[in-house]
Amino acid sequence: MLANEVTSLLDHLGVSADRRTGARAVRSPLTGKTIGHVQDASQQDAAETIALAEAAFRRWREVPPPRRGELVRLLGHELRAARDALGRLVTIEAGKIVSEGRGEVQEMIDICDFAVGLSRQLYGLTIASERPHHRMMEQWHPLGPAGVITSFNFPVAVWSWNAALALVCGNPVIWKPSEKTPLTALAVQTLFERAAVRAGNIPHGLCTVLLGGRDVGEVLVNDPRVPLVSATGSTAMGREVGTQLARRFGRSILELGGNNGSIVCPSANLDLALRAIAFAAIGTAGQRCTTLRRLFVHDSIHDEFMARLKRVYASVRIGDPLKSDEVLVGPLIDAAAFENMQRALKEARAHGAQVHGGERVDEKQFPDAYYVRPALVEMPAQTGPVLVETFAPILYVMKYTDLDAAIEQHNAVAHGLSSSIFSTDMREVETFLSVAGSDCGIVNANIGPSGAEIGGAFGGEKETGGGREAGSDAWKAYMRRVTSTVNYGDDLPLAQGVRFDI
Repeated sequence: MLANEVTSLLDHLGVSADRRTGARAVRSPLTGKTIGHVQDASQQDAAETIALAEAAFRRWREVPPPRRGELVRLLGHELRAARDALGRLVTIEAGKIVSEGRGEVQEMIDICDFAVGLSRQLYGLTIASERPHHRMMEQWHPLGPAGVITSFNFPVAVWSWNAALALVCGNPVIWKPSEKTPLTALAVQTLFERAAVRAGNIPHGLCTVLLGGRDVGEVLVNDPRVPLVSATGSTAMGREVGTQLARRFGRSILELGGNNGSIVCPSANLDLALRAIAFAAIGTAGQRCTTLRRLFVHDSIHDEFMARLKRVYASVRIGDPLKSDEVLVGPLIDAAAFENMQRALKEARAHGAQVHGGERVDEKQFPDAYYVRPALVEMPAQTGPVLVETFAPILYVMKYTDLDAAIEQHNAVAHGLSSSIFSTDMREVETFLSVAGSDCGIVNANIGPSGAEIGGAFGGEKETGGGREAGSDAWKAYMRRVTSTVNYGDDLPLAQGVRFDI
């Protein structure tokens, strides 16, 4: 039984028995059956956890950043040792194929490596002053406890993007994972605690987990002792989180939905494009925020490319990813996701679409799970459901004749997360990457919109929320900026030539 395997994995990962008991059942999308139980935190529990984090902050901010990095280095070692077990738990609890589950843990390891190096590179600036015998400088100081709210589709990696950076920047982390994936969160928390013991002298409450639903998340969002909340989820959720944080002038890192698009040009390497588009549209059963949902294909190659794409969609193997490495598509997370998919396909047909796939499979074998064949939808125009993100494996395909018009259509949606173009024409590629091209936060050429690396800042524009996580200078979001001026002379000249003689 799957529940027995989960118990074995949690034992292997060191998750204590008292953390695996409670009133709420946890179900796996692989079977729809219960695989464990957890106890949700109360609002009072959340408030007490925030108080612990506030006390931990006063100690942790005084620790030199390279020593903070040592804790993150040890966390990376724990993750390396647990990669296969934790990755398998991700597969069971989130429904990803096995290589994706392991890959998500590898992403955690990678961001730990990045953050360790960052701990010695939290650079400020020296700024030239217009006043003689004055020096200006810019410093970055720890901000305070960071709340992290994550979604089911990346149950552990997104926490690590935030936590690794926040910790080396001097901040405690309070994690509210998805209600659908609490067991992976408990496993990661155990690994962190193991790393903290190895590091020694780590303040209690530096990194904590709060299981629960919306009420627990609202405590993090509304408490002024949490100056920053990083939230991953739907645009509707982000709109509420952002509004509530703005009322108290709290900071937000919002990584929300993405109605992502790609353009296939006449000069494209079609073999390469086919592989990239298949992974981007089908991988994770269409449940990535970077999943490819809209595809614009030049009319001169449309029929040929669609014929090849249909063959891929008809042949891709769907099923329980634990049963075979050949399975490429696991289940949808739950019944609600399946119902949303069917509503979108019904609306597409009403707009004149031809729908290939989209039906439920293996229903007799898994009556409580929701396996579906990915849907390939030929749309006459970008209307109706194409303009709305549906978190399911639906790829809407449309023809285009003019690249500028295709880019305009690509940008004519509310989200702005990830995008790509397939072309061997330098002018087409550079146009798409230019200011007049894609309006997304991630703009790729000759790869799909999925599969970001931790070295680059991850996030998007418009209704994707504008937040950035992981690499580049995303660390600055977890710190407060201080501009300081030092007068090392005996006079007091004022800026802008102001005179104030007394």
